[in-house]
Amino acid sequence: MEEQKRVLYVSSEIFPYMPQTNISTVGRFLPQGIQENGKEIRAFMPRYGLINERRNQLHEVIRLSGMNLVINDFDRPLVIKVSSISAARMQVYFIDNEDYFHRKALYSDSEGKFFPDNDERAIFFARGVLETVKKLRWKLDIVHCQGWISHFLPVFLKTVYNTDPIFADAKVVLSLYNELDGIDFCKEVPAKLEREGVSAADAAILSPSDGINLAKLAVKYADGVIYGEKAMDARLKAIAKNSGLPIMQHAQVNLDNNAYVGKYNDFYDLILK
Repeated sequence: MEEQKRVLYVSSEIFPYMPQTNISTVGRFLPQGIQENGKEIRAFMPRYGLINERRNQLHEVIRLSGMNLVINDFDRPLVIKVSSISAARMQVYFIDNEDYFHRKALYSDSEGKFFPDNDERAIFFARGVLETVKKLRWKLDIVHCQGWISHFLPVFLKTVYNTDPIFADAKVVLSLYNELDGIDFCKEVPAKLEREGVSAADAAILSPSDGINLAKLAVKYADGVIYGEKAMDARLKAIAKNSGLPIMQHAQVNLDNNAYVGKYNDFYDLILK
């Protein structure tokens, strides 16, 4: 009997913990559909301060929490929380840290300014997911990243963590969305990435440190690209096409018709061949 394939979903948003958007809708319903198609799934997202822990019944997973991640020379406690979506028979893991994720906003302050530490929040999220999966000893077949805050994960997975047997054979599927305008990291991002073990050549891709270059870096370490929206930013389409990777066109989530699940499932199987 063929071994059940494992798909890790790393999303910036998952409904109902966040309002319904293209990303959060896929983050909620696609894992359920893929699980019903016979694959094993796990799902991760950040524990933003906007999420009501009591209403959503989040609780800390003590056996997974307790380690510190050094980000830009500072120790940051990694806290793992979990909640269940009972209708989907699905658990969602949350990466939490008081300094990075307890503010009552996503990525910008009350004046609309991009938080200056958003790069560190994304690095912490990526490494937090990978360290948690290591603790779970859950050997991956595919990791599906969607939302810019997940975009550092492919480079870490394929370089810094690539010798770990949990990740050695994992393939990366990257969904791109028209969300990258306005992303403007601090100019120290390349140096921070190098301190994390990323090569100088890869870190230099984030110069200037904007959303488009972040997408370039993520695509470099992907094995397949999905267009998350019907009308994609031409710059993102060019990055995807120039990569030479398999590309899946946008598949609209339709709760009355699960045809979209089959398209994603077929794409995963293509990447795994």
